[in-house]
Amino acid sequence: CECIGSGVESLSEQDPEVADMSKERLRGFRDKNEEIDGKLFDLLNRRAKLVVDLAGIKIKMGKKLFDPTREAEVFARVTGKNGGPLSDEAVIRLFERVIDESRSIERTEVYDKSDEE
Repeated sequence: CECIGSGVESLSEQDPEVADMSKERLRGFRDKNEEIDGKLFDLLNRRAKLVVDLAGIKIKMGKKLFDPTREAEVFARVTGKNGGPLSDEAVIRLFERVIDESRSIERTEVYDKSDEE
């Protein structure tokens, strides 16, 4: 029985110098990903704080939490800027989650608290 991947050496079977270089390169990519994750985290939290402020303004103006026109504008804007490798559908799914979490924050941090007052 010939197994999938037979004939391909693992890093441990390669020249130790090559394996070390591959491990260093992998660590470098992981470090870059972690740096980007940190920036994403910071940006998402900054956005969440803005959402809370915006929700307060919406309450004062008597506006609803959900604005389908505004949501469509956001999707059009972000897909219009998309140059890949994410598909437009993937970008929309990501922003749907961001918007959904924004609505949740609006409800818990602003709308529910304004009802208590």
